[in-house]
Amino acid sequence: MGFALLLAMDNHSATALWIGGVIALLCLVNAGMMRNIRGWYLGTLVQVALIAYGTVIPLMYFMGALFAFLWGSAYVVGRKGEAIRAALIAQAEGSPEKSQDSDPI
Repeated sequence: MGFALLLAMDNHSATALWIGGVIALLCLVNAGMMRNIRGWYLGTLVQVALIAYGTVIPLMYFMGALFAFLWGSAYVVGRKGEAIRAALIAQAEGSPEKSQDSDPI
């Protein structure tokens, strides 16, 4: 987003620059909120805003779509990883009891 602001500085209005600055600030705030579900909602909103900033810098249509794809991929892979982690924790909690009962010593 910072590079898009550099491109917009040449021939766009102050309003377009302010909107870009707000989007860049939201990107930074969102990085700190990712441990909470609100961070995921804000991140999705930021992705939509990045694509919409393509009205100012047409290249942002492509870049916003690329980052939105990465955002969605991170969401899907993260959910799969959390499911695997939960299964491993459940298995680890259940396995010591079984191994103590079946220990031949």
